[in-house]
Amino acid sequence: MLVNQSEVNPDRPACNGQTPLLFAAASGHVEVVEALLELDEVNPDKPDNDGRTPLRCAALYGREGVVKMLLARREVNPDKPDIDGRTPLLCAAWNGHEGIVNMLLQRDEVNPDKQDNDGRTPLSYAVGNGYEGVVEILLGRDVDPGKPDEFSQTPLRMATRHGHTAVVALLRPAGPSL
Repeated sequence: MLVNQSEVNPDRPACNGQTPLLFAAASGHVEVVEALLELDEVNPDKPDNDGRTPLRCAALYGREGVVKMLLARREVNPDKPDIDGRTPLLCAAWNGHEGIVNMLLQRDEVNPDKQDNDGRTPLSYAVGNGYEGVVEILLGRDVDPGKPDEFSQTPLRMATRHGHTAVVALLRPAGPSL
């Protein structure tokens, strides 16, 4: 295997800071991720130049097998934001990955109501994209469904603006704020 060659650094980043593990995690190459995680010199939580970690990228692209492997590592911070304040949970919610949202919420250190740099929460992104299942999961947690973002947009206002009728119905019992 190439990584067993003494002159190969399996954790060496490209010019953008992305490591082989980050590439493999984002692409969902479970076997490659597994092989890289077996190497002592690979940091499983190493961010790229924009603060994106392998876990954040795997969560964004719905790579459940990779997320599960990374969450099993104690060195991985499951609530680590990138430079835009986006956490793995926010990325999973943004793209409607219910299984990953559930996996991340099993970790006590994950804040389900953590805002990004624009003041948006995982709930805001799930609502804006009409992901009913993720909205239901998050509403079952300690989240504020009336929390506005930096642009004074509440989740309910976002759902109504985008025409997500089923999501509006989920949010209405949670609070009257439009």
